[in-house]
Amino acid sequence: MAFSLIPDGVYPSVYQIDGKVLARRGITLLLADLDNTLAKYTQMEPDQALRTWKDDLAASGVALCILSNSRKPNRVECFAKALEVPFWGHAGKPKSGGFLRAMEQMGRTSAQTAMVGDQIFTDILGAKRTGVLALMVEPIELAGNPGRYLRYAVEEPFRALGRRRTRKE
Repeated sequence: MAFSLIPDGVYPSVYQIDGKVLARRGITLLLADLDNTLAKYTQMEPDQALRTWKDDLAASGVALCILSNSRKPNRVECFAKALEVPFWGHAGKPKSGGFLRAMEQMGRTSAQTAMVGDQIFTDILGAKRTGVLALMVEPIELAGNPGRYLRYAVEEPFRALGRRRTRKE
C-alpha cells in the first residue's frame, strides 16, 4: 500500500467538510476519528452541532461511521449510539484492518470512502495505506497532555502541505 503522511485536505473542524462536496467526488462513507476530531476527550455525548452535521452528511448521501483507537471502556460505543452511527473501536490505526472491516460492514470500497481525523501518524497514514481519501482537522484541544504538543509540532509540516492541497480544490 501507499505510504504518505500528507493529508488530501486540512480543515479547521469537521463542520467545514461538506457532504455535497464529498458526494460529488464519489464519497458515500466518511470514517471519522472520535477523540479530538468529533469531540473533546471528555465529551461523553454528541452536541447538537455534531448531530446537525451528521444529518447534513446523510442528506447528501454520505454515511458517517466512527473509527477510533480509543481504549476507554464503552466510550466509542456510547458516543456512536447516541449519535446513531455505526462504529469500530480499538481500530488499530494506522493498520488497515479497522478501515477494511468498517468499509466491508458499510458495503463501500476505498474509492467511495474518506477518513477524517486529527493525527497524521494514525488517521492520515492509515487512510493513505488503505487507499481512502485522507482528510484532516485541527485538533479540538491540546490541553491536558504535554505529549500532544510535541506530536502536533512534529506533524505541522505535513499539515501545512495538506492545507495547500485544500486551497487547490
